[in-house]
Amino acid sequence: MKAIHIIAFILLVIGGLNWLLVAFGWNLVEAIFGNGTVLSQIIYILVGLSAILLIFTHKKDCRACSSGM
Repeated sequence: MKAIHIIAFILLVIGGLNWLLVAFGWNLVEAIFGNGTVLSQIIYILVGLSAILLIFTHKKDCRACSSGM
């Protein structure tokens, strides 16, 4: 489960950084994989699924949340 958590975290960071770039008018995912391609759609789906996974598993995996901080 640790590997899945790490992959989900990395995908979530990639998604967050992409949103930052979109705010400045540049979409990194579409620049690399093309606009509206199946591969870019898969990337977006994986980022979204990663966010859902981390929503439900964050408290259990997060040291700061488990220690009561």
